[in-house]
Amino acid sequence: MELRRKLEILADAAKYDASCASSGTEKRDSRPKDGKPGGIGSTEGMGICHAYAPDGRCISLLKVLLTNACVFDCAYCINRASSNVPRARFTVQELVDLTLHFYRRNYIEGLFLSSGIIRSPDYTMEQIVEVARQLREEHGFQGYIHLKTIPDAAPELLAAAGRYADRLSINVELPQEQSLKALAPEKDAPGIRRAMARMRERIDAAKEAKREERRAAAPRFAPAGQSTQMIIGADGADDRAVLGTTANLYASYGLRRVYYSAYSPIPDASSLLPPQAPPLVREHRLYQADWLLRFYGFELDEILAGGEGGMLDPGIDPKLAWALKHRERFPVDVNRAPREMLLRVPGLGAKTVDRLLSARRHRSIRSEDLARLRLPLAKLLPFLVTADHRPRGGLFDRADVRRIVAPQTGFAALAKPQQLALL
Repeated sequence: MELRRKLEILADAAKYDASCASSGTEKRDSRPKDGKPGGIGSTEGMGICHAYAPDGRCISLLKVLLTNACVFDCAYCINRASSNVPRARFTVQELVDLTLHFYRRNYIEGLFLSSGIIRSPDYTMEQIVEVARQLREEHGFQGYIHLKTIPDAAPELLAAAGRYADRLSINVELPQEQSLKALAPEKDAPGIRRAMARMRERIDAAKEAKREERRAAAPRFAPAGQSTQMIIGADGADDRAVLGTTANLYASYGLRRVYYSAYSPIPDASSLLPPQAPPLVREHRLYQADWLLRFYGFELDEILAGGEGGMLDPGIDPKLAWALKHRERFPVDVNRAPREMLLRVPGLGAKTVDRLLSARRHRSIRSEDLARLRLPLAKLLPFLVTADHRPRGGLFDRADVRRIVAPQTGFAALAKPQQLALL
């Protein structure tokens, strides 16, 4: 099979993996430094843009599978063993050459590499690691590398992956262990957790050694940490189950990100799977809730209190939903409220809150100051008291307050029942 056709098949097959953002790694470039020769690439440059990293940088990665052939038969996967799809496989050398070629042409900044399981987990992981090793050691590639690892592979192979990759990830696949047993019986949920725990130990050891300047004691290991992905809507898990698993993963394994991927119906699907994809807005709301868990001090029960029956409110973002369930806490005085309460004001982000706290040490915050920060005043002002503004009395006592503070636009419009049927 010609290389172009392989690339078409294997790049398309990789589109179902959402966890490919690049951020948080160490800075590297191709210039000689500290007596060491230079290399190829950088973790900071900008090529042709395909995605945005969580830190706002525009990034481009060659996102492919080593192969879409797989000995596993996971019911939700288009590349499962029983699926009737065209198959392709790169050699290690082909992937190395493609990565270098695309980088030199300024198409990409790095590589995101995953794979179906061929022969065995160890054999597949060896191939993945060898691609990264050749790029780093034989070609001096300094760009970003994210490797999707195989939890059943030998620990020494996962350790080798961490020496070459900026970020590693293992997909937990589904929010509930019983769902994984039913839909992907060849996968082992406890084994996935054990592999994630070993990764955390190595990542933490490398960070500690770096802090203490004992670099020889622990080699470089995945400086951008580890991430995972869950498929949403393939089983009966509600948002409480999804976010409960998320909170546990962050607390137990120090993950940098949990990614959510809405289930996409596949040809000849198992009767165990739903016939339709979940609404796109559900995935979006889960990402918003994830942000509240990580950066805004919300507890799981607080986030879910804004919805009903274990599901987030699809019509409004979860912070606004919480605010409407706790109207007695508003309006908040932007010049007096503590950081914790300002973080709960709909429309205020964490960085903006810190800027406001800094500014109010010197003078009182007025509405025009919020406007200069390009904040959404229509969303903010009903919830805030400034030096020159106080919301009109009785707003939060009105039965139609939701209509006033949450107009049906953007993703909110997608949550209307008549729209959901179209997704």
